[in-house]
Amino acid sequence: MRETVQSLADEAEKVAGEGEIGILVNNAGTIRRSPAIDYTLEDWDHVLRTNLDSVFILSQRIGRSMVARKRGKIINVASLLSFSGGITVPAYTASKHAVAGLTKALANEWAKEGVQVNAVAPGYFRTDNTEALRQDAKRSAEILGRIPAGRWGEPGDLTGAVVFLASQASNYVNGHVLVVDGGWMAR
Repeated sequence: MRETVQSLADEAEKVAGEGEIGILVNNAGTIRRSPAIDYTLEDWDHVLRTNLDSVFILSQRIGRSMVARKRGKIINVASLLSFSGGITVPAYTASKHAVAGLTKALANEWAKEGVQVNAVAPGYFRTDNTEALRQDAKRSAEILGRIPAGRWGEPGDLTGAVVFLASQASNYVNGHVLVVDGGWMAR
């Protein structure tokens, strides 16, 4: 997995020109569901490597040239589970808590270098990762009952938040985890 992420960084720099990437969005994510007592180390490793290691590796690699140029934007994708514990998703929850913490740690180091590091924390969105929840009528109703907007988020609902964090309008925003959740956290 780590070698694949390094290869991805190589390819991105080759396409953009080394030192030319101005915006990095770390949007890798996977989930494996199982009660913690039965959770396999294989699932744990897979989720942590995908959700956390890839964010660190790409941020470090691409961030190095951003710091050298004294400008850049890194936007990580966290989750509502960066703030709570979840149910039957211990690795996902741990990884997304860590993404929020890593976002703040990198922001603390790189803000003085002109690099903003922030995150978006999607709520319950229609994605492959939430398919099982949406198929469970009881759990889906519980989730929808807590979302003031009364619906699952659509991928396009994240666009404005990401565009803001990628733009000059956010030049003084650093280390922030912007929740995009239809109001879930307000309840």
